[in-house]
Amino acid sequence: MPPLSIVFLGLSITSSWGNGHATNYRALIKALTRRGHRCLFLERDKPWYADNRDLPNPPFGRTELYGGIDELRDRFGADVRDADAVIVGSYVPDGVEVGRWATSVAQRGRGGVTAFYDIDTPVTLAKLARGDFEYLAPDLIPLYDLYLSFTGGPTLARLQRELGSPAARPFYCLVDPDLYAPDPDAVPGIDLGYLGTYSDDRQPAVDRLLVEPARRLPGRSFVVAGPQYPESIRWPENVRRIDHLPPAGHRAFYNAQRFTLNVTRADMVRAGWSPSVRLFEAAACATPVISDLWPGFEDFFEPGREVLFARDAAEAVRAITETPEDERLAIGERARRRVLAEHTADARADQLEACIAEARDRRTRRGSRGRARTFNPSTVP
Repeated sequence: MPPLSIVFLGLSITSSWGNGHATNYRALIKALTRRGHRCLFLERDKPWYADNRDLPNPPFGRTELYGGIDELRDRFGADVRDADAVIVGSYVPDGVEVGRWATSVAQRGRGGVTAFYDIDTPVTLAKLARGDFEYLAPDLIPLYDLYLSFTGGPTLARLQRELGSPAARPFYCLVDPDLYAPDPDAVPGIDLGYLGTYSDDRQPAVDRLLVEPARRLPGRSFVVAGPQYPESIRWPENVRRIDHLPPAGHRAFYNAQRFTLNVTRADMVRAGWSPSVRLFEAAACATPVISDLWPGFEDFFEPGREVLFARDAAEAVRAITETPEDERLAIGERARRRVLAEHTADARADQLEACIAEARDRRTRRGSRGRARTFNPSTVP
């Protein structure tokens, strides 16, 4: 594909504090620029990210901060107008207004492909269902040529059939194998670790699959890394807490563990087909994963061979204490091979190029830049 000019309007690329978006954007844009595409990332300047910028000047593409909608329009209207593709992400501040502006400017300019990049699809749909239009509104969905979804499976058909997306495509999270890999010199001293920002709907699984096993195994070592955990949580003495772990420390974190825990937000469990970026990162390090289970998981990893599952504390304890060492190592290596074959940033760059080409072809077949669908508000759940 000839080099494209791609504008991203995302939550953050400069700071990974409290979000999983930044590492995803970094890896994807790194892969795209390596292919010769010209990428501009526009990020709203927010104090909580300004105070925690672990990559203030990304060495790939071009990154610009803006203070608000007016500044965005004044400074970057020409970039959006002249782009081959404009991609607006989930949780962008004032995302509805940003999306309306971006789709309108792109259509009036070169007619670049527009996409909504949903890193939080089940959460987004739950918000829409209760009338919460924080960063996406139902009538905006048909205006995007593409809906790039972190969730696959039946959700994609729902996005098209019920919410009017012209093309909803699976666009799962990804990993940068340059940053996530085994360390042959590491000696795993932690029996089970977890990396993730605190979430009310994830914490019961963390309690069940890590905190309770830690209580039952006082001679073993555990760790939980991530911000925003309430001070009211009483961790067992053998659970170490790390408030925030920047991406530069992730590889060492995973390589220090015998097993790592993956747990999923409730909305994503219900939707299925929603792998987390931490799952792929740990697997890329060949660290064996103990995970909760949700519909579609077997499309990403083979149960029992590439990832272990635990429904309760007893199953987590058995995985930690009864898995033979040679099998533990084999599980991690099999998961790594699967991730490197299917879920790298280069694989997603391939998919994005194909999605953009598909959207262009679909527009050509229609013979105009008009949308083939109109929004029917009665279809909103």
